[in-house]
Amino acid sequence: MDRSGKAVTKPFIDVLAGQRQAVPPLWMMRQAGRYLPEYRALREKAGSFLNLCFTPEHAAEVTLQPIRRFNFDAAIIFSDILVIPHALGRSVRFEAGEGPRLDPLDTPDKVATLATDADFGKLEPVHEALRRVRAELDAKIALIGFCGAPWTVATYMVAGQGTPDQAPARMMAYRHPEAFAKIIDVLVENSIQYLLGQLKAGADALQIFDTWAGVLPPREFQRWSIEPTRRIVEGVRRQVPDARIIGFPRGAAGQLPSYVEATGVNAVSIDWTADPSLIRERVQGKVAVQGNLDPLVLIAGGSALDRAIDDVLAAYGKGRLIFNLGHGIQPETPIAHVEQMVRRVREYRG
Repeated sequence: MDRSGKAVTKPFIDVLAGQRQAVPPLWMMRQAGRYLPEYRALREKAGSFLNLCFTPEHAAEVTLQPIRRFNFDAAIIFSDILVIPHALGRSVRFEAGEGPRLDPLDTPDKVATLATDADFGKLEPVHEALRRVRAELDAKIALIGFCGAPWTVATYMVAGQGTPDQAPARMMAYRHPEAFAKIIDVLVENSIQYLLGQLKAGADALQIFDTWAGVLPPREFQRWSIEPTRRIVEGVRRQVPDARIIGFPRGAAGQLPSYVEATGVNAVSIDWTADPSLIRERVQGKVAVQGNLDPLVLIAGGSALDRAIDDVLAAYGKGRLIFNLGHGIQPETPIAHVEQMVRRVREYRG
């Protein structure tokens, strides 16, 4: 509904609900971020990344900044995948130039100290930011809530930081599967409640980011990526049956058919390495596809960017497509190149 009470369609939600759009809806992962000067100014004012996330007026403002510039079809709430560990009482800090740091849960004895129930009062600022954005957002623009997938969040909790191949979490899952399963179980149950809170606060759809899914071999992918995601989707829909949910098991395009079949997501986000024929033939006929422009070609711009955009549209535009990047936009991306992308996508008539 718009502010006058009239029904308004949201192209982004229509695609998730099964309706192909002649002009694909468009947004970008990490669209509120360091490539925007207004974001950098507010980030400096906030003093720290967590202050930016947990100050509702700041989080709402940076969520809306890219919408004002580019009029995307969806806004994604500004937050971080590690807010669940924070709410579980783990120390989470972000060090400039080094990324997140946590107290590692790298032994079964340490895992035994993990709380089972999050303090959701710590996450109320995220819900308040969602309410603020929803109040300001044009009715035709969708609002996305999100969480990190249990596997990806667990990789940071075990290692205490990001690593190139997430070997610490992989080793724990092999050597101590019961202890690792406890981390996963805690994250599943608390992620369900967190996502339900985001829907209640105004989110129209949800995305589950499994950034490190691609490092898992098939058996482990089934256990640690597919199954926890399935449980989250099922748990959310137990209370909100029509919840629209996007999965993003990054780097696992070859395993997407089984992921889609098992998890029940409405859409999958794909990275730029996905094989178009596999996605068209075995995925896009069942769910919507979101992606998959290479973030580096968005930096390059020019004719290379035009060709890459056209390739995505040619590969997936005849089916249900949400145009996006294959991962988050990079900080050095020129704003003019984002404007070029938006123009070219919106000129498409499939």
